[in-house]
Amino acid sequence: MKRFLLLSIVLTVLCSCNGDDGILEADPPRLLAEVAAENEAEIQEFLQTHFYNYEEFQTAASDFDFKVVIDTIAGDNASKIPLSQQVESEVVLISSTDFGLEEDEVDIPHTYYWLVANGGGGSAPTVADSTFVVFEGVAIDGNVFQSQIGSGIWLDLQGNGTAANPGVVAGLQEGIVNFKSGTDVTDFPDGTFEIDNFGSGLVIMPSGLAYFNGTQPGSSYEPIIFNINLLAVETADHDRDGVPSILEDRDNDTDLFNDDTDEDGIPDYIDFDDDGDGTFTEDEDVDGDGDPTNDDTDGDGIPDYLDPDNS
Repeated sequence: MKRFLLLSIVLTVLCSCNGDDGILEADPPRLLAEVAAENEAEIQEFLQTHFYNYEEFQTAASDFDFKVVIDTIAGDNASKIPLSQQVESEVVLISSTDFGLEEDEVDIPHTYYWLVANGGGGSAPTVADSTFVVFEGVAIDGNVFQSQIGSGIWLDLQGNGTAANPGVVAGLQEGIVNFKSGTDVTDFPDGTFEIDNFGSGLVIMPSGLAYFNGTQPGSSYEPIIFNINLLAVETADHDRDGVPSILEDRDNDTDLFNDDTDEDGIPDYIDFDDDGDGTFTEDEDVDGDGDPTNDDTDGDGIPDYLDPDNS
């Protein structure tokens, strides 16, 4: 098993514009629905004409790195099982407001696909957690646009809504929860470590779950693939109030930005005072057990940290 050097870096979303003569110009964005249909056709063709090294996973040698390798079904590989028979899928609804687009498109279905080549022996992350991964981001044409191979990287899946930490693209945030982290961590004196039995596979997504009209993958409107090894998972508590961020997704829609109990414009998962009563959430842990969710002073069924009238 390869050793991985721990780095504290966060994946960011990069955008760029095209221009002539030094003047930046942006073409009007295309419609989400139009691009989604086009991307789905591209992804289906890719899934039907490509395979991965599943035989190596089935008979893994002691020095196997558990990295998924994709190749075309042709020639000596003509009898290989296509990805289309091995992936699973999920639909995510995306609206124009998710990209700040002017066209009014609401809840446009986007399908992402995932392949679990090795399930992993640890825990699965939620969409709000932090994950330590080795990964490559690849455009569907094979162009590698992001790579963290050889050393791992911490990804804050949710982020905090700032340019410095926007979280990861929606397709990866949704897709990575289908994998589990590794087990049996061995630390070495030189700062490296070894992890066994980690989750490994692919997340394949349309541009509407990625960069859409941004040119991060090489050009706009490109379906992309994340080839990942999920090494470790850390439960996130972005505002450090004692409530895991995923528990602050009140409506369980995986969108933490629309949960704002006191309606102060700050989502609960990054709000130090969720109910706006002037007492920090962490200070409403009455019994001091480190968990504010189980304290209900007035017995009305609402935890104190969400109840502005808890006396």
